[in-house]
Formats: sequence, structure tokens, C-alpha cells
Amino acid sequence: MTTAYVLTRMTWPEVKEALETVRIAIIPLGAHEQHGPHMAESCDAVLAEEMGKRLAEKLYPDAIMTPTINMGVSPHHIHFPGTISLEPTTLIAILRDMIKSLKQHGIGKFLILNSHGGNQATLGVAVDMLTPELGVDIFYAKTTASAKDVMDRRIESKLYGHSCDREVSEALYLAPHLVRTDKLEKADFQEGRWRKLRPGNPLQGFYYYEEMTRNGCLGDATKASADIGKEIVETALERLAKAVREVL
Repeated sequence: MTTAYVLTRMTWPEVKEALETVRIAIIPLGAHEQHGPHMAESCDAVLAEEMGKRLAEKLYPDAIMTPTINMGVSPHHIHFPGTISLEPTTLIAILRDMIKSLKQHGIGKFLILNSHGGNQATLGVAVDMLTPELGVDIFYAKTTASAKDVMDRRIESKLYGHSCDREVSEALYLAPHLVRTDKLEKADFQEGRWRKLRPGNPLQGFYYYEEMTRNGCLGDATKASADIGKEIVETALERLAKAVREVL
């Protein structure tokens, strides 16, 4: 049986006892947004939480996982039904209040474990603002980004990253209930200015997801597998745990 400190499952006396050893809080951060025809819209939040639990297990008794922030910065998905998007200032305010509260309980280090790429720019600003303001150490990481070498080896699609071979594989391993396996589709790309605004180009800028992909997907989800997901997830968890131990 695995052991981890997960705040939502604990009573206050249990938390008080855990705080004798806890040195870092893991804050899972996701989004609530479209993930094509074959993934539930809670995908990012659920994957962040599942990764957070497993990381807390690896870092026990030094880490505690907080409640998940299950919405994020998703304006690029807003035209797909069901998407809920936070303003960047709202997300920063939520993080400020969570970290400020937990600091009062004696926690001085925080890892925001993010599973939605659209949150990354806001997290950079949040860390720059809140670290000096609150007098704590704040780090942030994309859930599986540290396993990019595994992705390069196992993922065939050239353009992936959303409801794709990689993300569906992670879900099949971590939370298979998110996936409609009978409705898996590859991306339905269309041409547009988005190609000139992607990372690696001289200019970057905002575009709506439907300008790029009619069905809301990237990559080819039909090539996803739990085996690929397991290698990506477990590699990333080992590397994240090592990185956290080093800053502790």
C-alpha cells in the first residue's frame, strides 16, 4: 500500500502531524476545456491530480498535495462548448491565496504541477510576483515535460500536445475513464496564420484552436497506448522527484 500526504483526505490533527516533516506543498493545476471528441473536458485537472498523488508518494514524508485547481487559462479553446477559462489575474489570485494560507501553517516551498500548456506564461509571471511578495520558494513544472526524450522516441506525430497520441497515452495509463476509446480521432488540421505563430517562428501570438484544428485535437490519438503513457509518466515522475529533492 502506497503512502502519501493528500490534504483533501486528511483531518486537521493528521495534517498537524504531517507538518512535522512536510517541507513542500504540491499544487496540481489543470484546466477545464475541450479535448476533442474522445477525451473528457476535465482531462488536464485529472491528470495533474493523478501525477501529483504519485509525486507525493515518491516524496513522502517531505511533501503534501493540496486541492487541485481544476480550471486554467484557456481562452484559445473558448469557442468549443463547455470550455471554462480563467483570466490570468484570477489564476494568480487563487495561487496567492492558497500559498499565503499554507505559509501560515509553516510550509515554505511550493511546486505548482501544471498539466495545461496555456497556464505556463501565467505561471512565469505568478512566480516572479509571488516569490518576493510572500517570502517563499515557488517552483513550477509541466507534468511530463521532463520526459521529452521519451516522447521524441515513442510519439510518431510531428505536431502533438493536445488530445493527441501523447496526452491520450498518459490518460490511458493514469485515468482511462477520461478516454472514449471508441471515438479516437487524429487531428483535422486546416491551414491558416497559426502556422506562422507557433513556437520557433520569428513571431508568436494568439489564435483560436479551431483556426488550427477543426475537431480540437492535435497528433493522432488512434496511435495512443497505455504502454507509451506509462513510460512517459514514470520517467517524468522519477526526474521530477529527483529535481524536488535537490531543491529541498
